[in-house]
Amino acid sequence: MGAKKHGMPAIVVICGGGHAKVIISILKKLREYEIIGYTDKSDKGNILNVPYLGNDEILVELIREKKCTSAAIGLGSVTISEQRKKIMSYLESINYSMPSIMSPHAVVNEDVIVGKGTVVLDGAVINSGSRIGECVIINTNSSVDHDCVIDDYVHVAPGATLSGLVRIGRNTIIGTGASIIHNVSICENCYIGAGSTVISNITEPGTYAGNPVRKIG
Repeated sequence: MGAKKHGMPAIVVICGGGHAKVIISILKKLREYEIIGYTDKSDKGNILNVPYLGNDEILVELIREKKCTSAAIGLGSVTISEQRKKIMSYLESINYSMPSIMSPHAVVNEDVIVGKGTVVLDGAVINSGSRIGECVIINTNSSVDHDCVIDDYVHVAPGATLSGLVRIGRNTIIGTGASIIHNVSICENCYIGAGSTVISNITEPGTYAGNPVRKIG
């Protein structure tokens, strides 16, 4: 296990589930990092030929021995959770950097800011003037139009559509195929159900679904 291959910096993937598999695939396409392995509570075998390294205790050893100083969080949120925030805080506390990872098959237009630890997956589009926070997931074939503001730890699920000037509060999930109309704000800690349509501001945390959405939890 070495830090570099063909001059590329090493990176470790945190967690070994389905989202981690997608991150590994994108890292391979980017050819900017050597993926030395993944960590998890249990060994899930090789993932796309990337080996299991151990649980998170191995991370301290890797950075102490300077075998790896970068990490990608492979945990995808499907429920409102602080888990990705906790992982990111831990990684920062032991001096890992978390680069933003943007698929070469995504479109990220001019004057877009993407925070550290954020991933932009295949087919996603982020249009000009948008500001994306830290540790955000812009998932497959989702669309973020001009001048949107997406706060930290948000997950925009596959096929979701955000029209222009939308604001999404931290730790919110926009479900698969959901639509948010122009100039709407959604507060933190919300779950917008799959296929839902948001046509007015949401100011109270909770679970919302329907066309248009209503609070259901």
